[in-house]
Parts: sequence; structure tokens; C-alpha cells
Amino acid sequence: MGSDYLSNKTRGFLPNEDPLRSVKNSSQATNLLANISSELPKLLLTNKIRPTIDKLHKDELFFNLEDYDQAELHLLFAQLSFVSHAYVWGDLKPTKTLPACIAKPWVSLAEYFDRPPILSYASYCLHNWYKIDSKEEISLDNVALINNFLGGIDEDWFVTIHVCIENAASPAIGAAANIVKNKLWVNEDLLIEQLKIISASMNEVNKIFRLMPDKCDPYIYYHRVRPYIFGWKNNPDLPEGLIYEGSYNNQPQLFRGETGAQSSIIPTLDALFSVHHERDELRDYLDEMKLYMPKEHRDFIEIIASETNVKEAIKENQKLSDLVNLCLDEMSQFRSQHLQYAADYIHKQSVKTTLFGTGGSTVRGTGGTPFMKYLKKHRDETDKSKQS
Repeated sequence: MGSDYLSNKTRGFLPNEDPLRSVKNSSQATNLLANISSELPKLLLTNKIRPTIDKLHKDELFFNLEDYDQAELHLLFAQLSFVSHAYVWGDLKPTKTLPACIAKPWVSLAEYFDRPPILSYASYCLHNWYKIDSKEEISLDNVALINNFLGGIDEDWFVTIHVCIENAASPAIGAAANIVKNKLWVNEDLLIEQLKIISASMNEVNKIFRLMPDKCDPYIYYHRVRPYIFGWKNNPDLPEGLIYEGSYNNQPQLFRGETGAQSSIIPTLDALFSVHHERDELRDYLDEMKLYMPKEHRDFIEIIASETNVKEAIKENQKLSDLVNLCLDEMSQFRSQHLQYAADYIHKQSVKTTLFGTGGSTVRGTGGTPFMKYLKKHRDETDKSKQS
């Protein structure tokens, strides 16, 4: 894609056009999928999700990808992801096999988008929202979710916070693109302007992020939201992974669950400022998360990383160094806040269990990583990148 990817975008990594709530060129299969996905809260509440899927014919949810445009395919991918995760996690014990009727179309769409067949951040957040008033801007007062598992204020708030974070970060991402595309490290005044944009943008991101506890209770998140976004890699409840019936030669596959580490915001700024993460298990995890991002986002991050020269350009310039340090400080604050939420929303809740499932490991994040160690390490490495 190159550094032109975001040249004409106003929403950063969010789609320029609002995500679709229904496909324009519907078929019997897509109508059925839409009906099931819209009923997930009721199907999960009444333990009817698996019987509903199990009674379908093996090709009842199949559709021709060529009949739909990109926005429609994003919606269908999200619907299949939500329905599939509901099927896997929607009972006291997870299932080890996903029926062909949803597994095959899901795998087909995953191959099209060059992402694993798993509910990833792109389908959970980036393409899973709509504006309540289409004429108003994106804000916490004007964004709702298209797809839910159980629904409710806590689940909606958890995701809409991230939608608004992505929107607030869009000036920072645009500035990163401008810096690299136009090699602004050779023009001090223009570089200063863009660094100030990044700092202000990330400051707004942190203000929004701090609002998470306002309407998302840690106990509700842990027991009612988190269980459905787990994956099947490094998950003790599915140690061998998941069988996608009719795909992968019916061999179990291991994919990580949805996590904020699949957002492209911080990786882009890490790349721009050449933040160094030591090569170890946790660095490998960070790199692995890029496989779950949209391909155009992965390509963009790689371009930023390979072409940036900001770190070298600011070495002998105290004014520029101070501005970059401000940006890094905002990034560090974001990572510190994430670490605090991991403690409050996961670690502290892990000692509280209910009959209504814990959704997998109580000591690892939804992505299957030892999250506390991971988050602290990358926060500390961000601080180490500051210029003295």
C-alpha cells in the first residue's frame, strides 16, 4: 500500500465510510446469517445458539464473495466471527469443532481478507459500529455497536471506547503518514507541526481511554464480555485448538483471540519513533499480532518502520527531542493505563468465579499472552526510547 494509504483518510484506521448494518445485495444465506447474528443475545441467554447452528444444512450459509463489495464483506466477516465465537464459547464448555456451515464461509472470507478466521479487533471494533445520528460526528454519545454477544451497557461501552480512541488517534496517524511520505525530518518547522499534532491527538486518546470505568464494570466485563472474545491458542480450555469442519483437512487450528494489541495505533507510532522492543517471547507476540490486522494496516506500519528517520534527525535538536518525548510520554501513559485496566478488569477478577463461565484462562489475556508482564515490558521500553 505504501505511505499513501492514509493520505486521503480522515478517520485513521477506521473505515472512511460508516460500516454497513446490512448487505445491499442480500440472499437467503446472508439474510439467515443476519437473523442469527442479530439474535445472539437471546440465543446465548437461552442456550439455543448451538442447536440453531447444528440444524442448518452444511451449505445453508454459503454465499458468493464476488456478489458483494468490500463494505458488505466486512459486515459478513464480522457476523460470521460473532456467530462462530458464540457457538464455540456459548455453553459451559467450549466445543472443539466448528460446523462446516459456518466454518467454510468464515475461512473463505478470512482468506479473502488475508487474516485468520477468528474474531479480531478489525471485526470487533473497526467495522462494528454505527452513528446513532448519522449527521453527527463520532463520539461516545453517538456510537453504538452493530454486533453483540450478550449486549448491554458494559459490552457496548467497552467497544465504543475503542472506536472513539481510533477516531481520536486519526490525526496522529495522518501526521505519521505525512512525516514519512514527505520526509519532514529535513524540515524542522513542518516536523514540529506534525509532532504537536501527534502529541495532542494521543492526549485526546488518553482522555477517552480513562473513561472506560464509567460504564464498563470490571466484574461484568470479566464474566459477561471477555469470555466470548477468547481464541484457541495458548488457551487451556482448547489446548489443541479448533477444528474448522471441512477446512484445513479437519486438523485443529491455533489462533489468538481479540485483543487491543491488534490495533495499529501504537505499532504505527512505535515504528515512527523507532521504539525498540527487545527480541523475546513478548516481542514475538507483538509481531504476531500484526497478522491479525488488516493487510493494508500491516503494510502501512512496515512502510513507516522502514522509511522513518525521525530518531536520527532529532539527536542534536533539543526542541525536536522534547516534542518527541512528549509523544512518547503520551504513548507510555496509554500503555500504563492499559496495564492498570488489565489489573482491575482481569487480574483482580480472576479470583471471582461464577457458574456462568470464565471463558478460558484466568491468568492470560484474551490473546493468550501473560498480559501483565507483556504490558509492563512494552511500557518500560517506550520510556527507554525517550531522548535525554
